[in-house]
Amino acid sequence: MTVSKATLAASFNAVAADYAATRPGYPAALYDAVEELAGRPLHGADVLDVGAGTGIGTAPMLARGAQVTAAEPGPGMAAQLRAQLPDVPVVRGSGDALPFTADSFDLVTCAQAWHWTDPARSVPEALRVLRPGGALALWWNVPDGSVDWIAAQERRLQRQWRQDDVTERAGTLIQDIAPSLSPHCRELRWSRTVPLDTHLASLATHSYIATLPADRAAALIEAERAALRDVFGDGPVTEPYVVRLTAVRTPA
Repeated sequence: MTVSKATLAASFNAVAADYAATRPGYPAALYDAVEELAGRPLHGADVLDVGAGTGIGTAPMLARGAQVTAAEPGPGMAAQLRAQLPDVPVVRGSGDALPFTADSFDLVTCAQAWHWTDPARSVPEALRVLRPGGALALWWNVPDGSVDWIAAQERRLQRQWRQDDVTERAGTLIQDIAPSLSPHCRELRWSRTVPLDTHLASLATHSYIATLPADRAAALIEAERAALRDVFGDGPVTEPYVVRLTAVRTPA
């Protein structure tokens, strides 16, 4: 049975607490690269974090001194964000129709969420709310398929990252919509080490598992536990990631 994109996107609300507790963050080098490609520090910048989720990508920008507004369409995710970052204004809205006036922000970011938007709508919307000389930055944590156990897991879950994956095509999509702009792309490798239970709980928050009937999702996770014990035993799991970053600056 095919599950609609809207149903997949909405699935995060039911698993928002586990999402906040178990999903990976991002390395400091990512935010260094965002500052470089944006041509300005995060400190003092007015940032709109689109699809902010539970605030995993938001918190490090706050720590660098940014003034961040979060836009998040999901009620469960937004509630987690408010609980964890109570000083961040949270607006219920999607990247396809931003409820902000033109020229409002220095930087628009989208962490692990741009693939839920329609680029034909979300790119013009981001450019509309950016000030002259502002920047749009999109990024994703992608499991590093060059690592054997990750490649095997992707095959088991039938979740291979295909050649047309949006994380690789974001720059091309932006340029197709706004030909005068020149996107820049970076890849940064990093890893985190977590207990096996944390890895499995994080896996269960992905939409393609969260939308399964509960018994099927539980069986899939337990099968994955058995497969990973063959690799890691009862020890921790080191998760390797490639952060794919695409950023574009608007004319000053």
